[in-house]
Amino acid sequence: MSDQRVRSPRTGATASVAPRKTSPAVYRRRRLVVLVGLLLVVLAAVLVGGFVWPGFWRAASTPEPVPTVTVTAPAPTPTVKAMERAEDETAFQKALPSSVLQYALGSLEAAKEAKEQGALEAWDAGYADGGPGEVTLRAGQWATADEAATAATAWTKAAGEADKEGDVKVGNKVVGRYAIVPGDAGTAVVVWQNGTAVLQATGPADAMEDFYAAFPL
Repeated sequence: MSDQRVRSPRTGATASVAPRKTSPAVYRRRRLVVLVGLLLVVLAAVLVGGFVWPGFWRAASTPEPVPTVTVTAPAPTPTVKAMERAEDETAFQKALPSSVLQYALGSLEAAKEAKEQGALEAWDAGYADGGPGEVTLRAGQWATADEAATAATAWTKAAGEADKEGDVKVGNKVVGRYAIVPGDAGTAVVVWQNGTAVLQATGPADAMEDFYAAFPL
């Protein structure tokens, strides 16, 4: 009779197990997890930057506007001396300036023609800049603004056809009209009314609008 024995495994023995291979699907899941993690880190950094630096969002979307710098040249001044003024001048005479931009007053005498047109007072003035550019000015004062407006219309019509016109304002109040009329040989005439005063300046075409704008009356 044969001897049949059941053999038990020896203590400390280990079974030999072959390692399992990781499937491609597992690798894809791992890469996806890593990618999502990186995106979350970047998003968190952007949000923190936006709260810490308020200009972060604006800088990322719209560049800061570059401020514009306007350089204004100083107004020209006369290089020649103005004439001496009489001490007994009328208030209207005194309102006529001794200089306008680069032009200095060189002569001032009564204007008979404007007086014949009904002006209470009228003056002819000459302004020079020390060169060929000279401006002649006729200024008259009437009793009422309506009479002055009639005179201004007549002076403008006599000068010719205006190529530029507009309102004369003192503050927001309209006190008259102005007109610029081109003349001969590079000259121009500007006529304007200021209340009861009417003025007409004749000189270089490229200077008359500035002369009128700078004239204080």
